[in-house]
Amino acid sequence: MAGSLHYLAVEGVIGAGKTALAKNLADHFDARTALEKIEENPFLEKYYRDPVAHRFQTQIYFLITRYQALQRLVEMDLFHSMVVTDYTFSKDKIYAYLNLDDDELMLYERLLPIMEQVVPKPDLVVYLQASTNVLQARIEEKGRQFERQMNIEYLDRLNEAYNYFFFHYSDTPLLVVNMDNVDFEQSSDEFLGLTRQIENPPHGTSYYVPGRSG
Repeated sequence: MAGSLHYLAVEGVIGAGKTALAKNLADHFDARTALEKIEENPFLEKYYRDPVAHRFQTQIYFLITRYQALQRLVEMDLFHSMVVTDYTFSKDKIYAYLNLDDDELMLYERLLPIMEQVVPKPDLVVYLQASTNVLQARIEEKGRQFERQMNIEYLDRLNEAYNYFFFHYSDTPLLVVNMDNVDFEQSSDEFLGLTRQIENPPHGTSYYVPGRSG
């Protein structure tokens, strides 16, 4: 186990590689995974075809299912074992503020604070940061079919929103990892370098460029 870490969350824009990395970290640290099943959202494919018509249903479905999943972690006595997730509850608002209109946001903001009070916070968030071009290439290579239909302008806006959110993030310790020139599935040395960073987590925010640091 990575020191006193019990709840490790991996974050990043679509295409950053967060799910694959979460699985590999769980194997390395002999931890459980709690992975988001994005494809189970019944509104998501409709959203990519017509975002305006389906944005609110898509957003609320994600909000509720993320809340329920994290509540189950608490019920399973999360803090007596280690778990790795490929999402955080707090990032839900990135999509809400990017996609919803004012009336929809008003309803969303009545729900969010109630849920935020009772969901557990990670001991460490690993944010996988990458340029939009890199994200697009990885989506085309590995992404789900409906993700490949994503508009590049939307992906760029989403990437900017993620970077803004995590630049101002202070809820928990944060490790920002530059992913432009690394694929942790292909490089065991770089992966082990990252695990060393996680085993000595920052108290605030720190930055890691694989191949240069640690």
